[in-house]
Amino acid sequence: MKRILIIDDEPLARMVVQEYLMPFSQIQVLQECGDGFEGIKAIMQHQPDLIFLDVQMPKINGFEMLELVEQPPQVIFTTAFDEYAIKAFETHAVDYLLKPFSRERFNKAIEKYLAQTAATSPQNQTENLLEAVAQSPAQHERIVVKTGTKVKIIPVQDVEYLAADDDYVNIHTPEGSFLKNKTMSFFEQTLDARQFVRVHRSFIISVPQITRIDPYEKDSHLATLKSGAKVPVSKAGYMKLKQVLGL
Repeated sequence: MKRILIIDDEPLARMVVQEYLMPFSQIQVLQECGDGFEGIKAIMQHQPDLIFLDVQMPKINGFEMLELVEQPPQVIFTTAFDEYAIKAFETHAVDYLLKPFSRERFNKAIEKYLAQTAATSPQNQTENLLEAVAQSPAQHERIVVKTGTKVKIIPVQDVEYLAADDDYVNIHTPEGSFLKNKTMSFFEQTLDARQFVRVHRSFIISVPQITRIDPYEKDSHLATLKSGAKVPVSKAGYMKLKQVLGL
């Protein structure tokens, strides 16, 4: 028996998926969720084999929700989204259904899922998908983190700097710091290069937050931010900063 969740903010869309699943006796729908917050809790509780997931939902979108799930299940997306996501779906998702979809198209997605071998790693599949989708401009406006059981949405303009912290990145804001299970390279590639500069192997800095840059030890500098925080700047990082600042 395959155990499934339906995560979509539109009741009619959830009802359609439920209806189309009725002929598949080997599939059990565990729960319907109306937003990403409910979805995270339901995934943690039920550990489903597969989720039907909408992307464009209120509060947090489908991609942001998946980022917060430690062991994500396999995913069939039920949505309409931009070209970046479509390319990512084609490569890394079980399948994607562009709304409105027919029963015939839905059946093909289910048959594709049921035919997949156990060798497919849902976690690797989802992580690769999120890496690909991160190139979408729609994903660059905010960072979503989980603190205990709560979800925090950080607008990128509130980020002062990011610091490497073992397998995590520590995101520093006026409200405090928050850990995200991503790499520095991920943020270097996805944040706006005109606003954020990797000034050191372990630091990415928000350019608008800088108040001064002073010489420090040999071939290095120290950037002082509006908050008073001081961030080391390597020789290569200083060259990048000068380029962005037009110096």
